[in-house]
Amino acid sequence: MSTQPSTHPGVRPGIHASAVVAAGAVIPESCEVGPFCTIGPEVVLGEECRLISHVVLDGRTRIGARNTFYPFCSVGVPPQDLKYKGEPTETILGDDNTIRECVTISRGTEGGGGLTQIGSGCLLMTQVHIGHDCKVGDHCILANAATLAGHVTIEDYATVGAFSPVHQHCTVGRYAFIGGGTIVTMDVLPFSKTSSRRENKAFGVNSVGLQRRGFTEERIKTLQRAFRLLLVSKLNTSQALEKIKVLEGEDAAELAAFLERSERGVIK
Repeated sequence: MSTQPSTHPGVRPGIHASAVVAAGAVIPESCEVGPFCTIGPEVVLGEECRLISHVVLDGRTRIGARNTFYPFCSVGVPPQDLKYKGEPTETILGDDNTIRECVTISRGTEGGGGLTQIGSGCLLMTQVHIGHDCKVGDHCILANAATLAGHVTIEDYATVGAFSPVHQHCTVGRYAFIGGGTIVTMDVLPFSKTSSRRENKAFGVNSVGLQRRGFTEERIKTLQRAFRLLLVSKLNTSQALEKIKVLEGEDAAELAAFLERSERGVIK
């Protein structure tokens, strides 16, 4: 497929006549650009992307293959940060992502590393906001109106529930599941179920999610032992960490490493 830039709306089949495509934008012939979309001059699209309608792609934005953008989403737009003065920062998306209606993804800032990045195979539901300098891994799900402040890291296979805001500089570990309406102000343990009733708590291992991802019963049982040490024993976090380190398996080692590198503390 050709990857020559399209410089005028309606210049070829696949780009609707009402779309506004700036000179310099790179749009392969396999892409579909629907009505009233706006694509900036530094946007590079991969093969077989689909912009349904009213999509805004702006800034230095590089997008992989087979991404689908639903109406009124905005990607690569300037960050909602008063310190931002128009620096040439970036937004990168991987392959096979679904970006639903009214999602906003802000480009990075100079002070935060200059890059907002989304992995591959992610589902971003309606009204999700991903702030500047966030890093979202592969196969993540952000449910309706989940909100990431700047500098948030979401690791692979994590799920953030509907209407859940995540504070700046927090990390959500791999395979974590955050229930809807949870206000996240500390790091979320990998493999965990974390939710808000009267207060935020981790409720043990995300067993169902791990089973769906192919975890064996033995791996899940090891994680359950680790979480019992951390959450329901009378050990403090440092004491539990030392006992988790001696458990067998890479999952327990990952949990221990997450605890050691956490800067904001973890939700227990």
